[in-house]
Amino acid sequence: MTKPETIAAAANKCTDVNLLINNAGIALWTGFLGRDSVEAARLEMETNYFGPLLMSRAFAPILAQNGGGAIVNVLSILSWVAVPNAGTYSASKAAAWALTNWLRNGLHRQGTQVVGVHAGPVDTDMASELTLPKVKPVDVVRQVLSAIAAGRDEVLADEMTRQVKAGLSNEKGIYLNFDPERAVAAAR
Repeated sequence: MTKPETIAAAANKCTDVNLLINNAGIALWTGFLGRDSVEAARLEMETNYFGPLLMSRAFAPILAQNGGGAIVNVLSILSWVAVPNAGTYSASKAAAWALTNWLRNGLHRQGTQVVGVHAGPVDTDMASELTLPKVKPVDVVRQVLSAIAAGRDEVLADEMTRQVKAGLSNEKGIYLNFDPERAVAAAR
């Protein structure tokens, strides 16, 4: 995801692709003011934003040649809100969300569907130390495939994500100081 020459080689070899899933991601659990925050932000941006950007640029022409296809970008609930120990991750996922929105509009004419997947913690190694409820990867996959089949451009993979998205327009600013535990309680 972070090496343009590897991405180019993959695109040159895989000319029959009709579905690109940008799922690689890292979370270094760093706030913005920590000693290593700049380095963490750079690493997360390289993987979480520039990776999908480079992959999408490389594979968009291939998708067009193959009838349009689809790009799926796995984002995060933290695309919309930030928690103290994940500021740099949130910034990278917010950038990836902006990229997803542009790709959706920019690739529309070539018939490429672009799906943004927002989720709270998914039961993977990345979220292994989180104590919040986690959605199973297989449930996310089912929702993504259903969204592609239905022509939808967004997947809100779990109840916490749906609650946070609904709260974004709340005039009281309830999610400005986002507390995942409170969001889970509110979702119940």
